[in-house]
This record gives sequence, C-alpha cells and structure tokens, in this order.
Amino acid sequence: MTISTYRHAGLTLPYQDSGRGEAVLLLHGFPEDVASWTGVAARLHAAGYRTLIPAMRGYTATATPPSRRAYTIDALVTDLIALLDHLKLRRVHVVGHDWGGLLAWELAMRVPHRCQSLTVLGTPHPQAMVWSYTHSTQLLHSAYIGGFQLPHWPERLVARGLHDWLIKAGLNPADTARLTATFRHPATLTGPLNWYRALLLPHQPKVADSKLYVPTTYVWGRHDPFLGRAAATKTAAFVAADYRFVVLNAGHWLPENRPEVTAQLILDRMRRGSAAH
Repeated sequence: MTISTYRHAGLTLPYQDSGRGEAVLLLHGFPEDVASWTGVAARLHAAGYRTLIPAMRGYTATATPPSRRAYTIDALVTDLIALLDHLKLRRVHVVGHDWGGLLAWELAMRVPHRCQSLTVLGTPHPQAMVWSYTHSTQLLHSAYIGGFQLPHWPERLVARGLHDWLIKAGLNPADTARLTATFRHPATLTGPLNWYRALLLPHQPKVADSKLYVPTTYVWGRHDPFLGRAAATKTAAFVAADYRFVVLNAGHWLPENRPEVTAQLILDRMRRGSAAH
C-alpha cells in the first residue's frame, strides 16, 4: 500500500495506490473514508487488480476549501480526472458507493472513454433520482439534505450523534467506531457537508446527454434506508450499454458490511466486458 498525493486546483489530494494489474478507482461516500474499502480492495488485489482510493475533496486537511461552491459536482469530478491524468491512466474501472456512486455516474457520463467499466453501489442514476422525487416517497428519505443546508449547526449535531446514527443505519460496530473517531470534531464535517450544500447551488453545468454508454452493474440493497426502490428500478432507463441490476438482501453499507459479495460483483463486471477502446 502506498499513500501518495497529487495537486489539482490549488489543492493537495491524497490517494491510496495498492496492488498490480488493471486499475480500479474506488470512490467512497458520506461519512466514509479510504479505509471503508479495505475489505473490498484486499479481494481485488488477490484477483490481480490495482486499486486507487482517493481521499476526496473536503475529507482531508490539505484539500478542504471553505466555500461551498468549491464542492460542486463539476469540481469533484475534475479532481478525479486530474488523478487519472496524474497517473497517466487512459482508462480505469470505476466503482462508487453513496456519494462516490453519484461521482461514478457523473464521471462515466462526462468522460466515458476513460471508464472501462462501471459498478455503482446504492446510488441510482442521477436522473432516476430526480424522477423518483415526484414518483415515490424518495423525497422523504432525502429530507435530511434540507437540514444540511444550514450553516454550522449540522456539523455539531452530526458530530454529536454520529455513532448512534451509523449504528441505527446498519453500519457494523468496527467501522462505526473508526468513522466516529475520524469525524469527532465538527470542523472535520464541514467539507463533507459542503458536498450537500453545493447540490442546491444554481447555474451548475450539466452533461448534455444523461444516457450512460459504459458497461454497468448497479447494486442496490433492498433495506437501504436512504435510497428507495423506485429510483433503483428506474436507473435501467438511463443506461444504453450492457447493464446488470443486482438487488441484495442488505442495507446501505455494502463495501463495509458485505465486502465479499461486493468485490465479487465488481470482479464479475470487470470480467464480463468493458467499454470499447
């Protein structure tokens, strides 16, 4: 395992680089970290793959700008493209969970030629998510995003109640303890919460075509308390490539709680076929 850094947009961004073989980019969600992929990454290494796990903008002291505008989808995706450029990688397999899943969808829509395959855990296609707000109860599941728009108070409340919230949301005790320690101070949560605050900023650039042309596996846990069935099912309408939809008898925290099946599904996707050169 090697921890390295790269520079982009005036920020110093760390990433973990491990294993050898074709590269797999693993993108964590909220409130997660590089170690959230430990169980999955070990299995990918054993199968002959190299993993790249960035500590993303807002999750590291060297890359936490104060303005919420610094956390738009556009800014976050260009960080990832800069990492691929830094490593001189023309194409990678892309895997994302939670917020990392949203970035994975966006990366594959914006630069499909850089994405050999796509595996998304939990998070539906962005347009399926938008559709679900008016066709299901998803807006109720996402109501906490509105609360995160307030300044200062969400950091304090999340830091104070994170342990109990993670346990209630189904995360295993070991990862709960680690993440609770990582985010025990409110200041450490400002960057991650700014991802949510930037979502509602006006006049953000959108992709011209919301269809996905990269071979994709989308994995959804039927007991996910944050992401409902309607958007999960609708996601198929936005993938114009080889597509597999897998429903697990599981909750939200697939990389941490179900690393064996998660790694196997990623391997199945990478071996099943990848985007044309």
